[in-house]
Amino acid sequence: MKVVILAGGFGTRLAEETHQLPKPMIKIGEDPIISHIVKHFRKFNFDKVVICAGYKKDNIEKYFLNEQNIQVVDTGLNTQTAARIKKIKEFINDDENFFMTYGDGLSNVNINELLSFHKKNNKIATLTAVRPIPRFGHITLKDDKVIKFKEKDFLSEGWINGGFFVLNKKVFNYINDKEDCIFEREPLENLSKDGELMAFKHEGFWHPIDTLRDKNFLNDLFKKGNAPWV
Repeated sequence: MKVVILAGGFGTRLAEETHQLPKPMIKIGEDPIISHIVKHFRKFNFDKVVICAGYKKDNIEKYFLNEQNIQVVDTGLNTQTAARIKKIKEFINDDENFFMTYGDGLSNVNINELLSFHKKNNKIATLTAVRPIPRFGHITLKDDKVIKFKEKDFLSEGWINGGFFVLNKKVFNYINDKEDCIFEREPLENLSKDGELMAFKHEGFWHPIDTLRDKNFLNDLFKKGNAPWV
């Protein structure tokens, strides 16, 4: 099975870093984010990777130059997520299913359990549902009086899309040919309406890299030897 990684965006919220590098090439420890993701899949013996590059793609191509099982594909500079996926259709070949994830999120999700869940449910798409990173405490007000205060915690935050998809090749039927087709909108919305989208609930570690704060947090974990995704 192929592992498809979306790595073509501009990473504007990390502009202090991404004016020189694409976001997936920002380092956590000694290695770029995307390298950590590739290594995680390799732990489960999935080592055939297709990287959907765009912004500053030369950096990614150079880094993986000697990796025979990694294909870096130029999917365009301004291409949206679904369009990037559509552009690597030919690289999926005869595989019935393939993995897809984003190049800016780290997790210790069990890839074998994710795949088994997908196959058991026999739907077109499975996403990994994770708890959002809690940013603030919750308060309940009555008039101007705080009647309940609860410090931020994961369990009160519900579920969000954490990436780490398994997709059947039928997913291409849900993606149009427009460059501005966003996977997280019409394709996923229509898959859900058709009953073809499942959620694998992951209660373990997951963290996006959206801001400098996120990068520093993950670097601190790595340097202290407490990186759950390693």
